[in-house]
This record gives sequence, C-alpha cells and structure tokens, in this order.
Amino acid sequence: MSKLKKRGAVYGMIAVMLGVAVYLNWSYVSTPDDLLATGQVAGSSQQTPEEDAQQQDAAGTDASPEAETVSASDYFTQSRLSREQARDEAISILKETLQDEQSDEKSKELAETQISQMAEDSVTEARIESLIKAKGYTDAVVFLGSDSVNVIVSPPEAGFTETDASKIRDIVVAETALRADQIKIVEAA
Repeated sequence: MSKLKKRGAVYGMIAVMLGVAVYLNWSYVSTPDDLLATGQVAGSSQQTPEEDAQQQDAAGTDASPEAETVSASDYFTQSRLSREQARDEAISILKETLQDEQSDEKSKELAETQISQMAEDSVTEARIESLIKAKGYTDAVVFLGSDSVNVIVSPPEAGFTETDASKIRDIVVAETALRADQIKIVEAA
C-alpha cells in the first residue's frame, strides 16, 4: 500500500513539474500585441543601418529606429533563451527522478521518455527555424507542443501574405506529424 502511494506521489510530482516547465515556457512568450505595447519589437518602419546612421547624425541623438530593430532581434533571441531555460529546468527535474533511488522503474522509464521527447522537440524546432530562414525570412522562433506548434516569424519587407503562411505551414507539416490546422503562425510586427 505504501509503495503505491509513493509511486503515485512520484507520478504526481513529475506531472506537476512538467506542468510548471510548460507554463514557464509559455509564460515567457508574449503575443506580438503585448510586445508592441511594451516596445519590445520594431514598429512597421524598417531602415537600413546607413539610413539609421544618417537619421542619427541629423537628429544628433543616440535614439534611433535601429534600437527598435535590435529589440525585434532581441525578441527572437530572448524567446529562444526562455524556451531553452524552461526545457533545461524540466530536464533537470526529470534527471533528479532518474537519479533518485526511491523512484521505481516505471517512473524512471517515463522520465527517460520525456527527456528523449524534449531533445527531439528541440532538434525539430531548430530545424524548422533554419528552414524558415532558408526561405528568406529574417528570423523565426518555433514552439512545438504535443499536439500543436506556434511559429512566430519576422515578416518580409513586402508584408506577410497568405503565400508566406503557406510556405511556413508546408515546412512545419513536412518536419512534424502535425496537420495544418494544428499550426499557428504569428507575424512579429
């Protein structure tokens, strides 16, 4: 009886820890509207570094749209970092389960499976991001879930069209076992 309670407690803790890791992962990702409101992504005007330098010289100040462009780049970098930190925390918790002498074999197998799945998801996300960039988009960040995927992409200068969404959707479908209706594409303004 006591062994069943321990096993249930271990499973419960694993589920809670994974839930916390998933929550942390998603809480670090703000919607583009939230980012625009806080000024974390660039506005609609994109300028070349030469135009930025000219504008800075003309204005005589250090504030420039380049800072906004850097913020857009920082958004993608920060999103990837947050995603990896949340994943690392979850893996750390699962490794503790593997090393715990009191954990039963079923718990250890479950932890190994989840660690393996997280590693596969990480590789798939990186591959999708690279393929999106190879199609000519400046940057993208992918969040792969068990039954959905969210893609945040930096739009082309001409604007984001349905053709762009189709290209990205095709990449995701080809790299995952997900259907097109399970893919959410968000344009980072």
